[in-house]
Amino acid sequence: MPYRNKTYICFDGDTDMAYYRLMTAWKANDGLSFNFHNAHDLNTARDSSLEESIKRQLRVRFANSKTFVVLIGEKTRYLRKFVKWEMETALRLGLPIIGVNLNGSRSIEGLCPPAIRHSLSVYVSFNMRIIAHALDEWPPEHRHLTSAGKSGPYYYTTEVYKRLGL
Repeated sequence: MPYRNKTYICFDGDTDMAYYRLMTAWKANDGLSFNFHNAHDLNTARDSSLEESIKRQLRVRFANSKTFVVLIGEKTRYLRKFVKWEMETALRLGLPIIGVNLNGSRSIEGLCPPAIRHSLSVYVSFNMRIIAHALDEWPPEHRHLTSAGKSGPYYYTTEVYKRLGL
């Protein structure tokens, strides 16, 4: 069994790639306070025209992931082919899910994809400090809440955002 230390980042590759790239730039330029092991660094689908080929490569990424981050943009909730499959796979594997709202919202809202709307997930705004906080704090909290039988969306309080200078 592979060592699960990666963060799987799910996003709309057509419209939200810039946000994903910004996260990787934060990591490269501020590796101490914003550091994660990106599952996307593991592999790329060799034949990107075949859905099963792509999903096979994504399964390798999932097998090495401990946390699932979904970048929630304007169109994310409408994506059915891969993004929905990725969210459903993360749920099936019991990965802690962090929903990152690209519009600045700090909670679940109308843009949240139906696949994760009622799942045990935490929702944050797109900001390096709160995402780093969620990457550090949500996986252990998720385990605790799961063992207690909890479900549904969670958010960080205004006090957490203030403590992080946001």
